[in-house]
Amino acid sequence: MSKRPSGKSFYMISVVSQKYDIHPQTLRLYEREGLLTPSRTEGNTRLYSDEDLAQLETILTLTRDLGVNLAGVEIILNMRRKMERMQGEVNEFMEYVKHELARGIGDWEQRLGTALVKSSPTDLVRRPPSPPPPVEVRPPSARKPK
Repeated sequence: MSKRPSGKSFYMISVVSQKYDIHPQTLRLYEREGLLTPSRTEGNTRLYSDEDLAQLETILTLTRDLGVNLAGVEIILNMRRKMERMQGEVNEFMEYVKHELARGIGDWEQRLGTALVKSSPTDLVRRPPSPPPPVEVRPPSARKPK
């Protein structure tokens, strides 16, 4: 285990290889495929962070336990990143809506007071048209002759 000045823990490839019972060449393959991106020292030694190890655990679960090939792993990881980004956007939007609702409740009365056309909220809701009067249908035998 090696420490970087940032205070985060970093692990060399040999330590990661032993910890997860995986050949170092497999770790290099995952890096070539873009599944892992360990940082590098000035001497070009790979250093794996805790985030890299979490990513590796996901890859190993998909490949060892679920039988997913590397192309499938790449698709799954990309979809996961997109879903996490979209979840962040939804959370951000929900915070915006909450803020606007909280702000808007106070503004609503003020906006109604300064509107060009004064109306109550019930005037703005359209009522459905009343149904036409019922039509009486008589059988042909009950009709009057002409």
